[in-house]
Amino acid sequence: MQAEPVRVNPSFVRSSAKELPIFVFADGACSGNPGPGGWGAILVFPDGHVTELGGRAAPTTNNKMELTAVLSALRRLEKRGGEIEIYTDSTYVIHGITRWIWGWRNRNWKTAEGKPVANGEIWKLLFQEVTKRIPMGKIHWNYVKGHSGIPGNERVDVIAVEFSQGHRPTLYDGPLLRYDVPVHDLPENTEVPEPKLKNREPKAQPYSYLSIVGGVPMRHLTWAECERRVKGHSGAKFKKAMSAEQEKAILKEWGLKPAQFDSK
Repeated sequence: MQAEPVRVNPSFVRSSAKELPIFVFADGACSGNPGPGGWGAILVFPDGHVTELGGRAAPTTNNKMELTAVLSALRRLEKRGGEIEIYTDSTYVIHGITRWIWGWRNRNWKTAEGKPVANGEIWKLLFQEVTKRIPMGKIHWNYVKGHSGIPGNERVDVIAVEFSQGHRPTLYDGPLLRYDVPVHDLPENTEVPEPKLKNREPKAQPYSYLSIVGGVPMRHLTWAECERRVKGHSGAKFKKAMSAEQEKAILKEWGLKPAQFDSK
């Protein structure tokens, strides 16, 4: 009888062939949103050791628990080098740490609409942990669809739900050979889907629209006003500034000072 071929997920060969990455599964849950919450994580080490983590919080939200699960896992790995493969069903976590966080930091932890970033304190802590790991090994962020039969994801969901309901589940800490969750059974496609419109980080709005005609600068409320002013004028210039600092830089580029400004 011929043995079935072993299916190897791309994550296994993404790092050095000499050592597998550390696998992390993370999930959060909330009984009511907000309400009592829980989080769960599984750490699978290259040496064949598995550690389950979990905890509770109340009152809280589901997104806070999703973030806390990843943050807690990375904190446990602070002194452990090597690449990390993180698997989560939270597009909020993945898009936040790989895309939105750069804009938040540039705007002093404000959204494009000028409001404080939700869960800002946790995001700051997570960013610190991710930054500290840069010289130790790359973090790969993988999306798995929740409740789709992925063993590692299903297990961390159970842990998170148990804690959110006030229970204290038994957390495994031991060899992979005795662990009854086939954590290496992973989907081939772990690309994160685009966020739904309601969960999308809004595009940053321009700070101002600038034009200069005949050596006279002007600030406009809309791009259309800016275009109308420069239309038909030879040598006229116009730009949009995304911040007060960028506005100053544009004026300096034009050989002007903010004090020379005229507003419309």
